[in-house]
Amino acid sequence: MNDITLRVARESKAMTRQDVIKKAVEGRINWLQAADILQLSPRQMRRVRERYERFGIPGLRDGRLDWERPSRIAPAVVEEVCRLKREVYADFSVRHFHEFLTGKHGLELSYTWTKDILQMRGLVERSPGRGKYRRKRDRRPMVGMLLHLDASTHGWIEGVADQDLVVMLDDADGRVLFARFVEQEGTLSTLMALKHVLVRFGRFSELYTDRGSHFCRTSNAGEAPDDEQHGQVARVLSALGIRHILARSPEARGRGERAFGTIQGRLPQELRLAGVQTYQAANAYLDSTFVPDFNKRFTVKPLDAERAFTSLAGVDLELLLTAQHPRIVRNDNTLVFLRVELQLPASKDRISFAKCPVLVHEFLDGTLGVSFHGKVLARFDRAGLPLPRGRRVEKAA
Repeated sequence: MNDITLRVARESKAMTRQDVIKKAVEGRINWLQAADILQLSPRQMRRVRERYERFGIPGLRDGRLDWERPSRIAPAVVEEVCRLKREVYADFSVRHFHEFLTGKHGLELSYTWTKDILQMRGLVERSPGRGKYRRKRDRRPMVGMLLHLDASTHGWIEGVADQDLVVMLDDADGRVLFARFVEQEGTLSTLMALKHVLVRFGRFSELYTDRGSHFCRTSNAGEAPDDEQHGQVARVLSALGIRHILARSPEARGRGERAFGTIQGRLPQELRLAGVQTYQAANAYLDSTFVPDFNKRFTVKPLDAERAFTSLAGVDLELLLTAQHPRIVRNDNTLVFLRVELQLPASKDRISFAKCPVLVHEFLDGTLGVSFHGKVLARFDRAGLPLPRGRRVEKAA
């Protein structure tokens, strides 16, 4: 500031905004000096000058002073919100709690107000900073182009041993297509998810997973997976013409990881409120309540309305979607699988299957089967007892 500006600035301690503008209008100081005194930018000072020239002194008043301020939230409502969070929804996230607050308790409160009051009362902690900027990978434009498959071990039901929640969701809109609790993620749970989606929606183009041992084989630790894969899942995907994409890190599966973060922050709390005590009941809750509500709240509109799912009519999915194990039939038409002896019955097509290479199938319903050249010879339970013939085979519509 120059000497004139400094002198006027000293006087401005007792001056009003109008006094400074008046000095500028009278030419005692210029408008840049007035901007320095009022701590305004030259651009903002021009706006003030234009308002003064157009409206006079009333143009210098803050119009917000005339706004009618909204009524304050009643103290009783504030206390009720805090009580519900503390006594009923203690393990809910703020977003999840706000949805129940407005949907089930009929309180018309904004999310921001709810979050602020809970933070001020010490009922929730403030979130840490987001860290450095990262750009999300663009979604596929059509549903059915890319599906994510992953599982999470978590304390889903209090007091009950942890199980894995297997989830398959579409990349284009984030919709959950399959969700099921299983004792442990593996080949059979993967085949179960594939069958559900293939039967209900059809064949899709790509599957995105982690590098679990049931998905791929890596000969040397720390290196990329082998170029040729001969596992059960790889065999099924190859037969269906579905490209398998293996993630290089958890961060690469960001969309699936974020979905599981949301699910872990909601599902255990809802299972507790619903009184669910078993995983069988939890699976029923997934189908009837949680998955439909999740899809309603969190799915987005895909860029293209067309669907990339294609029909699989005529494909024997029941036989294809099994864990298959090669065996050689012994001279007495028996074979051994997992220390269980399986006796092949007599066949009108062949006198004996001795020395024949066959496949033992682990079906998704837990039973076993033996096939030769694509034809099922017999079905067995896990103890090796034969099952009646004529079981219906499900196929994709």
